[in-house]
Amino acid sequence: METTFPRLLLQHAAQRPAAAAMREKEYGIWQSLSWQAMAQMVEQLACGLHQAGLARGEHIVVVGTNRPRLYATMLAAQSLGAIPIPLYQDAVAAECVFPINNADVRFAFAEDQEQVDKLLEVRSQCPQLVALWYDDPRGLRNYSEPGLSSVDALLEQGRRFAAAQPGFFRAEVEKASPDDVAAMFFTSGTTGNAKGVVHTHRTLLDRAEAGARFDKLTDKEEVLAYLPPAWIGQNIFSYAQWLACGYIVNCPESAATVMIDLKEIGPTYYFAPPRIFEGLLTTVMIRMEDASAVKRKLFQAFMDLARRVGPALMDHKPVSAWDRLKYAIGNIAVYAPLRNNLGFSRVRVAYTAGEAIGPDLFSFYRSIGINLKQLYGSTETAVFVCLQPDDQARSDTVGVPISGVEIRVADNGEILVRSPGLLKEYYKNPQATAEVLTADGWYHTSDAGFLDAHGHLKIIDRVKDVGRIVGGANDGAMFAPKYVENKLKFFPYIKEVVAYGDKRDRVCVMINIDFDAVGNWAERRNLPYSGYTDLAQKPEVYALIADCVEKVNADLASDALLAGSQISRFLILHKELDADDGELTRTNKVRRGFIADKYQVLVDALYGGKNEQYVETQVRFEDGRTGSVSATLKIADTRTFAPVKAAA
Repeated sequence: METTFPRLLLQHAAQRPAAAAMREKEYGIWQSLSWQAMAQMVEQLACGLHQAGLARGEHIVVVGTNRPRLYATMLAAQSLGAIPIPLYQDAVAAECVFPINNADVRFAFAEDQEQVDKLLEVRSQCPQLVALWYDDPRGLRNYSEPGLSSVDALLEQGRRFAAAQPGFFRAEVEKASPDDVAAMFFTSGTTGNAKGVVHTHRTLLDRAEAGARFDKLTDKEEVLAYLPPAWIGQNIFSYAQWLACGYIVNCPESAATVMIDLKEIGPTYYFAPPRIFEGLLTTVMIRMEDASAVKRKLFQAFMDLARRVGPALMDHKPVSAWDRLKYAIGNIAVYAPLRNNLGFSRVRVAYTAGEAIGPDLFSFYRSIGINLKQLYGSTETAVFVCLQPDDQARSDTVGVPISGVEIRVADNGEILVRSPGLLKEYYKNPQATAEVLTADGWYHTSDAGFLDAHGHLKIIDRVKDVGRIVGGANDGAMFAPKYVENKLKFFPYIKEVVAYGDKRDRVCVMINIDFDAVGNWAERRNLPYSGYTDLAQKPEVYALIADCVEKVNADLASDALLAGSQISRFLILHKELDADDGELTRTNKVRRGFIADKYQVLVDALYGGKNEQYVETQVRFEDGRTGSVSATLKIADTRTFAPVKAAA
């Protein structure tokens, strides 16, 4: 696309100045911001940042939740030829040091007091950070830090400058080229320091346009922006595609009100990782278990029909007139109210990505009339590599390559991608860039997979994580930890899993239960518990999880390639894995190596044949304080099954 983000903003402002560009919920009321008002705000911010000394090619950090002023600050920086770097708002202060120093950041936008405190805390380690602007002034009245000022003050300075030099802003916007750097996103850093992924206006907008064409997106779409702006998925859906299509982006009041806001807005285009869809379904099932017997029976009967008929209707396959009639009745009685309760009444396209989604979960949403699909991509590919057509959505693939994308499978099973959306480079890291980008433009994804007979891509695991069982009855068998972990996470009672087995004689796993789902299960059985740690070690809970593990083992036994990955032993952890404790990335991916080191005593106990093991762990609370959690964890053996031989 031969344009830039600021030019697209001005184009929308010129063509439909009064149309809503964004909405923000504040004090329970939705406030609309027109394209003209957004363009005016961006001009004033750009003029203010210019006066503050932000130069072309320089970086500026933005940290906070989705807010119109955060997006406007990014656009303002891009208008001056500067490069915004969104950081995760839930990251601890120490995690901000590397990106700020790596990118020589002098200026930062912080949403509120929490983010200001975080940046002030690391200022001694980042002496070049001279100016911080905050959006929400609550709690900041008595702060007198040098260089700390409000966005309101920056806007006022910019307003005066724009009035004195009315042609400055547009002249700066016109200086930009589509091949100029538009933004930098720091990867989650599962091993070592994060890497700054550099993207141009062209790479981001090309993929935004390709995705929009694939799903026929228009300016009539409504999107709810509730995931971290630092995650490129949210950035593409609520920033790049927002400007490419001109639809409305809605910013919820807070993380606590997202479900309410989802129902009020009724988005037409929706994205969420599997854990969000899992959480929504768990909430529905918990409520149904508490309903009357008549309602439960009615719900079950219509859901049985939906599972049989719904996906076929979504895929435009033949369905008998009698089943269509029954489904229509079910739609009035159950499916439509359920979609409305979930906030999905108007959803035309819904995507999930980042992790595998369970077949039952995937089928549930499609069976009640929600067009849920999977996509494949990464930060380095500007998200869109493979998408699923509306009538070809399957839980075991991630779709077909979309326009401009070529896919090749290397000899070791690694997926290679060539696309107009590939990163320009890793910032200040030519060695890492050379490792992933070939001279002829192929990107090494590090994912293992293959294209099936229908041209759909299937992902097995990370190439580096695919290992082998060594010794024992399954000597030499393939071990795909992510595949095993995802199969267990398909159960509503299991939230996280860490699997080990590479270069070992068997597979063992550590499990986090889903506290809400298991808690509700326990309460209905009058099983008392005092908290997560107590509930996790109940014999009844171990029996519940053992049943899930054995079902996965039976399923693995039917796969000749992965039958050796069956789970021999498991334990339930005494605490939930947490990004603040370094156990998960900020995108909630398990840091398997870190966890193995941190819980070495548990790994040794699993493989040493022990039946229980005492462990004490330091934890970090939300307010920054630290404490410890200790428990004696039970270790359970599970039943494994002989591999099922394929029929001759």
